[in-house]
Amino acid sequence: MHAIILGQGKSVYHLARRFISKGYHTTIISRDAAAARNFSRKLKATVVHGDGTDPGVLEEAGARRASILVSLMMEDQDNLVACQLAKEMFGVPRTVALVLDPENETVFRQLGVTVAISVAHMLSQIIEEQVSYEDVINLTSLAQGKVALTEVILTETAPAVDRELRELGLPRNALVATVLRNDEVIIPHGETRLRLYDRLLILTQPGNHGQVLRALLGEGE
Repeated sequence: MHAIILGQGKSVYHLARRFISKGYHTTIISRDAAAARNFSRKLKATVVHGDGTDPGVLEEAGARRASILVSLMMEDQDNLVACQLAKEMFGVPRTVALVLDPENETVFRQLGVTVAISVAHMLSQIIEEQVSYEDVINLTSLAQGKVALTEVILTETAPAVDRELRELGLPRNALVATVLRNDEVIIPHGETRLRLYDRLLILTQPGNHGQVLRALLGEGE
């Protein structure tokens, strides 16, 4: 498998290391000559000094055989153009773009970018949830950010304590997947009664995440 990464800096370096460790043939495209030389010295990767929005540079980097292209340049327009070229001209099946302006995240997806990652959006969500709820641990996002896996701990103030799941009125497209109680793992159903200090693994969507947290934990302080 072949991965192409565009950009410079530590994020590119560490991502390249991850791809290399997983057995990908990894190519880095960097506009910065010093960064390109640094990558060449430190990584077992092919490094191309050039502009990742130039079709000729993408061709040189092996875009026709790439299975994924990740664009981490510092301009949204550059990341979008690189991903569109990779997909439309070279048939790269999966493209990932860094989005610096959160308002562009939806536009990127509409224009064909497989995964658009807004760091500002992700950080604001995490901060907001952690400020509101002390008993929430964000584990990961799935399905390109459309589903969140979260761990919730039921403390004394949680309205879900000593109630059955069916009584909580959770939305249909949310799921309490697992209840961890002491050393016991419970796959719950509607009649499962929740107890103090239960740890719940929940699957939610962006539109109902807050509603589910409120049903389980009450209003955030």
